[in-house]
Amino acid sequence: MMKKRIMVVDDDKDIRRLVESILVKDGFLTIGAESGADALKKVGSSKPDLIILDLQLPDKDGFEVCKILRADPATRYIPVVFLTVQNLDSYKIAGLEIGADDYITKPFNQTELVARIKAVLRRTEWRDAKEPPMKEGPLSVDMEKHTVVMDGKPLTLAPKEFDLLLALMRNQGKVMTRAELSEIVWGQEYYNNTRTVDVHVGRLRRKLGKNGDRVRTVERIGYRFE
Repeated sequence: MMKKRIMVVDDDKDIRRLVESILVKDGFLTIGAESGADALKKVGSSKPDLIILDLQLPDKDGFEVCKILRADPATRYIPVVFLTVQNLDSYKIAGLEIGADDYITKPFNQTELVARIKAVLRRTEWRDAKEPPMKEGPLSVDMEKHTVVMDGKPLTLAPKEFDLLLALMRNQGKVMTRAELSEIVWGQEYYNNTRTVDVHVGRLRRKLGKNGDRVRTVERIGYRFE
């Protein structure tokens, strides 16, 4: 099995080297980057399987870097984990809403850091399954290529919108609670973050246009795909 490659983006050299050493000891390969620009320059050639991203960088902040990654089809589906001293809930929610896969605060427990990274990698592997495309009426979802076609035309979805649609379509007709959707898409730690789920469902519906009403709200419970 090929070792996973993880990019560590932090302008603090000591922290960056500490995180890299922890990951190397656990069998990962690492790529270091000291700024947002450095990370964006290296990401194309290094092709990391996951990016650990600090918020407070000397040029572009972590939120801006994450937005750029999510806007580029070549990097859109690379998992991003924020590792930062900013521990306010508003920062965590903002990070998740722009497409981060996890949000870890400093100081961190080394064992927990590795466990959380492995959990993100496991969680994102399910959307990469080599399965035949799923077709439901005018919608077709190809997990391997990360593409969605609606009414014969490509539809651009953010990674978490893609994950939500996939989770709902795989459970067609079943009511998915917000906690279930949150755990599948963002992980167990954020199971009670209903705002993030609702925001992404709203965005998904808008992009689905006339097919958006297939994502039905089940009052006080969650959502169902019909």
